[in-house]
Amino acid sequence: MLRGDKVGLRARHEEDFPILRAELYNDVVNGSRSQVAPWRPVSPDSKGSRRFMHDKEEGHVPFSVVELEGGTLIGIANLWGIDNHNRSAHIGVGLLPAARGKGYGTDVVAVLCHYGFVVRGMQRLQIETLADNDAMLRSAERNGFVREGVLRSSAWVLGEFMDEVLLGLLARDWQPAPAALSSVVA
Repeated sequence: MLRGDKVGLRARHEEDFPILRAELYNDVVNGSRSQVAPWRPVSPDSKGSRRFMHDKEEGHVPFSVVELEGGTLIGIANLWGIDNHNRSAHIGVGLLPAARGKGYGTDVVAVLCHYGFVVRGMQRLQIETLADNDAMLRSAERNGFVREGVLRSSAWVLGEFMDEVLLGLLARDWQPAPAALSSVVA
């Protein structure tokens, strides 16, 4: 498990899927805002949703996010679009509704940066988020990400085009968090 100050990132467990499906994927608004493809219903026994895939897909590392205190599942995190040649990857975070607004997002991004830069040897990490996603923008910027541009009207979300913000962080500019973050526990 990778540990931050408040959260741990671990492999997805079979028992995570029903919770993630019920609280993240079945939320049509959140699902529509966080996916490139349109939201569609998925049967309870299906693991076909990209959000819940196992760790078999090349270029994608899915984590479950748990509170360190108690081990409660609070969301998902991903390193995706991993390009080993250019040593770059994208970060994705999705927190359950009850976990939002508690500072977990900033800690999740910090742990993903540690994983990307220290464990995987990435040179660049990138985040794309809707321009009105203030929580993700704050989490990224608190971890040193820089706004690199706006993709105007690039996302079709529930009947309207929305802008996306592109943020990037280079390994040379990354400021690791205190020692607590760097502990990797089996």
